[in-house]
Amino acid sequence: MDFRKGGTVVNRFARWIVKHRVAVVIICLLMLIPSVLGMNATKVKYDLLYYLPEDLDTVKGQNILMEEFGKGAFSLCITEGMSETDQQALEDAIRDVPHVDTVIGYASITKGTIPSEILPDEYRNIFEKGDARLMAVFFDDTSSAEGTMEAIAQIRKIAGQQCFVSGLSAVVTDTKQLVEDQEAIYVAIAVALCCVVLMLTMDSFLLPLIFLFCIGVSILWNMGSNYLMGEISYITKAVAAVLQLAVTLDYSIFLWHSYKEQKTLCSDRDDAMAAAIGQTFSSIVGSSLTTVAGFVAICFMSFTLGRDLGIVMSKGVILGVLGTVILLPCVIRLLDRALEKTSHKPLLPSVAGISKFVTKHYKVLFVVLIVLCIPAFYGYNNVGKYYDMSACLPQELESVKANTKLSETFDVSTNHLVLVDADVPQKDVVAMTDEMAEVDGVKQVLSIDSLLGAGIPESIVPDEILSELKSDEYQLMLISSEYIISSDAVNRQIDELNEILKKYDEGGMLIGEAPCTKDLISCTDHDFEVVSLISIIAIFLIIALVLRSISLPVILVAVIETAIAANLCIPYYTNVTLPFVAPILISTIQLGSTVDYAILMTTRYLQNRRAGSDKREAVSKAVASSAQSILVSGIGFFAATFGVGLYSNVDIISSMCSLMARGALCSVLVVLFLLPAVLLVLDKVIIHTTLKVNAKN
Repeated sequence: MDFRKGGTVVNRFARWIVKHRVAVVIICLLMLIPSVLGMNATKVKYDLLYYLPEDLDTVKGQNILMEEFGKGAFSLCITEGMSETDQQALEDAIRDVPHVDTVIGYASITKGTIPSEILPDEYRNIFEKGDARLMAVFFDDTSSAEGTMEAIAQIRKIAGQQCFVSGLSAVVTDTKQLVEDQEAIYVAIAVALCCVVLMLTMDSFLLPLIFLFCIGVSILWNMGSNYLMGEISYITKAVAAVLQLAVTLDYSIFLWHSYKEQKTLCSDRDDAMAAAIGQTFSSIVGSSLTTVAGFVAICFMSFTLGRDLGIVMSKGVILGVLGTVILLPCVIRLLDRALEKTSHKPLLPSVAGISKFVTKHYKVLFVVLIVLCIPAFYGYNNVGKYYDMSACLPQELESVKANTKLSETFDVSTNHLVLVDADVPQKDVVAMTDEMAEVDGVKQVLSIDSLLGAGIPESIVPDEILSELKSDEYQLMLISSEYIISSDAVNRQIDELNEILKKYDEGGMLIGEAPCTKDLISCTDHDFEVVSLISIIAIFLIIALVLRSISLPVILVAVIETAIAANLCIPYYTNVTLPFVAPILISTIQLGSTVDYAILMTTRYLQNRRAGSDKREAVSKAVASSAQSILVSGIGFFAATFGVGLYSNVDIISSMCSLMARGALCSVLVVLFLLPAVLLVLDKVIIHTTLKVNAKN
C-alpha cells in the first residue's frame, strides 16, 4: 500500500466497493446469519467475582471447594412460621432439586438422632430465631452457572412466600433476569435518542436511519464474534452495543461530509464516493487508533472483566471502521436520490461566536483551566466506590429482600467459608473456632470438630452431615458475620480470621464472597493505576506520531485528563458512591474516545500555522472549522448513553452510561473553550517542538 503515491490500493479498493455495491450489501447482510447465531450461543457470566486472578488464595480455595466437596455456590435460606415437620419436608424437597448438592439446617443436624437438649445453644442459635429458621444450601456448580440459577428459581417456587433465598447465587440469578429484560430497551433508547439528535444536526431525515442501520450491522457482527471468546460478562453484553454506537458514530459523519465535498469536485457520484472512501480511510483509521488503544489498555487489568470488555470493544471499533468504509458507502449510493428528497437545513445553531470568544478571552480561560484542575483532580482521586454488587440492584428484588431479612432476623450480613486441613487435630480445630468466635462481628462458627468438641458423640451425627463437611483432605467450616461485604469492618475481620487460621493451619484458606471482595478491592486499586498509565502512554505515542510533536501529546492528554477529572469529581462533591469498575473504565474510555476532538482541533491549528497564520488567527480558524464536528460528535455520544443511564435501574450500568454521557460533554466543553486557550498560551513551545512548523509570527 503506497499512501505516498495517493494510496492506490485504498483507491482501487474504494472503486471496487462502489462498483459492486449491491453484492457488497448482500454479503454484509448474509454475514448477519452467523452473527445472530453466534450472539445467541454466546454464554454470559453474571458473577463478577469470577474475573478475579486465578493465583489468589480465595480463588484457589473456591476451586478446592469444588474439587473436594463438589460444591461451588451456596445460599442461606430463611423460613418463617414453619413447623418442625414442614421444615424437614422443605429441606428434603430442596435436597431433591437438581444441582443442589447439600442442605444443612437444624432439621438436618438433629435428624431425630441428636436430642435438642444436648445441642449447644450457639448451634441452636445458628439455625433458629423465634419462628425463623435458617438453612445453608450448597450447589454443585458456580454462582453464575445455569444449573445454579435454575435451582434458585425452583427453590423459590417450592418454598413460596415463607422462604427467602439470600447470598451471591440469588443476587446473580436476579441480576440475570433484570439485565435480560432490559437489554433490548437499552439499545432502543440509544437508537431513538441518536436518531433524534442526528435528524436535528444532519442535513437529511433519512440519513440518520442509514447511519444507524449500518452501525447496527457492525454491532451484530461484533456480538456474533463474541462466540469465539466462549463467554462474556453481563456488563459487557449490556453496554457493548450502546458503547459501540457511541464511539463509532463519528466515522459515519466523517464519510458523509467527505462525500458531500467530493460531489462538488467530481462529475460522477461513484467517483465522488470512491474519493470520499480514500480520503476518509486514513482519518477514520487514525481516529480509531486512540479509541482502540484505550480499550486495549483495559485488557491489562488483573481483574479480567477489563480484558473481557476491552477485547469486545476493540473488535467493535475495528468492525465499526469496516462497516463505515464498506457497507455505508454502498447503502448511501443505493439511496442517493432518496437522501436528496429528504434533505433539510441542519437545525444546529451557529457556533461561529465560539472562536471569537475563546481568542478574545484566552488568558482568562487559561486561568480558569488551572483553577479548575485543583478541585477536579482532588474530587477525582477521592471519589467513593462500592464493591457489593447487591447494592447496585433495585431493593424490591427477591435476593435483596432476602439479604435484608437475613441481616434483620439473624444479624448476619455475610458468611465466610474456611477450608482446614483434615489432619489438624480436633482439639486445635476447637481451639481455633473458639478464637474465631471471639473476633469482632463474628456471630457463629460451625464445624464438625467444634460440634463434636462440645460433647456430641460422632456416632449420633448423621453420616451425610459428616461427609459433606469433611473430606479426606479438608474439613469445611462456616462463619457468619454481622458486617456487610466490602466494609472496612469486615475487611479487618477477614485479616484477623486469616491470622488465627494460619496459626493453626498454614495452608488453610478463608473463602467466600467477602474475602473475594476484599481481594477485588486490592486488585482494582492496582488496576486503576496500571490501566491509566498504559492508556496515557499509548495515546501519548499515537498523538506524537500523528502530530509529529513532543509537546502536543502532553498538552492534549493533560486537557482530556482534566475533562475526565471534571466528570469523575462530580460524584465526590454530590456524595454519590460509584460502582468500583466505573472510575477505571470511564477514565480510559473517555480518554480514548474523546481525545479525537482535541486532535481534530489541534490538526487544524497546525495546518493554519504552517500556512502562515499568526497564532490568534490559526486558533480562531481551527475552532471555527472544527467546532461543529466536535459538537455533533459529542452530542451523538451523549445521546447514545444518556438515555440508558437514566432508564436502567441496575446501578453499575446506569452509572457507567451516565458517566460516559457526561464525560462526552465535559470533553466537548474543555476542547472547545479551554484547549484553544492552552494552544495560544503555549504557542511558542508548540512551534519549537513540532516538526515542519516554521511560523514567523
